[in-house]
Amino acid sequence: MAGLLGIECGATHTVALYEAGSRVIRAEFGPANLRLLNDSQLAKRIRQIARQFPTPSAVAIGMAGARTEADKQRLRRAAARAWPSAALHATHDLETALAADTRLTTAHRVLVLSGTGSCCYGQSPDGTTAKLGGWGHILGDKGSGYEIGLRALRACVFYLDRDGRWSALGQRLLRRLQLNSPETLIEWVAHSDKAEVAGLAEEVFAAWAKRDKIARDILDGAADSLTRDACACARKLAGKAKPVRFLLAGGVLLNQPRFAAKVAKAIRARRPGSQVVPLQNESCTGALCLAHRLARRQASKTDTGVRADLPAIPVPALAQLDQAPTEQRHPRSMQLNDMPLGQAVDLFLDEDRRLPTAIAREKTKIVRVIRWVRDAFRDGGRLFYSGSGTSGRLGVLDASECPPTFRTDPEQVQGIIAGGQPALHRSIEGAEDDPDAGAEAVRFRGVEKRDVFIGIAASGRTPFVWGGIWEANRRGAKTALLCFNPGLKLPRDNRPDLVIRPDLGPELLTGSTRLKSGTATKLILNIITTLAMAKSGKVIGNLMVDLDPSNTKLRDRAVRILRQLTHASDTEATDALEQSGWNIKKAAALLAKP
Repeated sequence: MAGLLGIECGATHTVALYEAGSRVIRAEFGPANLRLLNDSQLAKRIRQIARQFPTPSAVAIGMAGARTEADKQRLRRAAARAWPSAALHATHDLETALAADTRLTTAHRVLVLSGTGSCCYGQSPDGTTAKLGGWGHILGDKGSGYEIGLRALRACVFYLDRDGRWSALGQRLLRRLQLNSPETLIEWVAHSDKAEVAGLAEEVFAAWAKRDKIARDILDGAADSLTRDACACARKLAGKAKPVRFLLAGGVLLNQPRFAAKVAKAIRARRPGSQVVPLQNESCTGALCLAHRLARRQASKTDTGVRADLPAIPVPALAQLDQAPTEQRHPRSMQLNDMPLGQAVDLFLDEDRRLPTAIAREKTKIVRVIRWVRDAFRDGGRLFYSGSGTSGRLGVLDASECPPTFRTDPEQVQGIIAGGQPALHRSIEGAEDDPDAGAEAVRFRGVEKRDVFIGIAASGRTPFVWGGIWEANRRGAKTALLCFNPGLKLPRDNRPDLVIRPDLGPELLTGSTRLKSGTATKLILNIITTLAMAKSGKVIGNLMVDLDPSNTKLRDRAVRILRQLTHASDTEATDALEQSGWNIKKAAALLAKP
């Protein structure tokens, strides 16, 4: 009999509950934090669970580190490989923990979580959510076991330096770690992981029970941090007056009742009338509850699970990809592997010679985009490129070349690539398939109505790019799509202002858009930024008068440019540039003075 599977994955362990009829089986596995696992490690952990529970009809999995929609889709893809026929719900461990509160209530609820890490997560009766924290131990985790442990180490070495005395709390820490002197803590903390540092919190609580002043100060600060964040999260959901049910969760709060009481008292003082109770059920119970809800939606046919075929942001249908020229076989390269090398080189060069003619047919549109970019620059706006894979890398490349070539602020031309910085060097699986991540990138880059946004997608249907177009349109920016699919049908509810789509025909290596498509993309981006900069006063004649001479080669070029502009001698040009901080325009003005 197929059952329901709820999984809760955290920094210290993973718990799965499998329900079939009246029987519930519980199993524990190793830790799993999405941010700390690569794709191979994630798949290995999911397969380990699937071997024990191979055929559930519905699976709800909450994992620490699944912050964004892209994270959830990555988790969902891994789960779908393990349970291909199951309905799936993939989320973060905060949602599963909150779902573990099975009490029927119409109040706003806020989960106050302090374990290895920390976070506050709230939900209103209408489904609205709010969150504070959860940024990990480097950026956040206030009031967590990790922070308590790390503050203990810092406090002990501080008082040693100040007073010349190793504290009783320090003695506890050394004993726990089997270390012999404070100096050995340097190497230990450099090589310890998050859970190991968080484990030191147990010694802080033990010292607190013995009235240790250092421990008391540390825990006063931790309680205050958790209280402030919990109440701030409640304000985001319920304002200042509506009733809120606070749920204390995580190992620190559940295993240290005296500390939990301290936090609860502080929350009630800040928000009178609030309920503050420990979360009675373990978080994996919430995952199983979510699996139940998913199964009910499946049964009523009102929901097909979270593996929807169509994203909320309109994207061209996947069927169009098969019709794109970039996906067709080129008749001239059918025997590419057997072709003599000289003939193959001629074939490549002949294909590339056809690119300018194809691009020229789109000249009117390219000119229009250049004018948009020129006007944006004059108005204080910016140019954004967005793409995945080769397209994204070329956008980032063109953007990165503008500051040294035209002395522009790095913000003026920006490249956005699906998967972020790691995607510049390697493929990030599934990054291009997430339209919400594309929209989120635009939102967090602060694109606005003065800006120009150009999506780059060789086939024309990259969801990440269309997510960016959607959000840029919503924000009032000028939007364009650069693609090489002249037959592309645009989504009715998500159209860019302009589409540049040269017909380059099939690639010599079928589907390899780093070839002609990549070359054509580089040509078009070169044209757009160079001419927009030229029309913005960054060029005189054909000279880069705003060049940033940051190395020996470029300083030599700056001297030659200045000599060509002013007919000064080599010495005069060098002296003027040195006086002006190697600013060619300022140096020219100096030389022009009588």
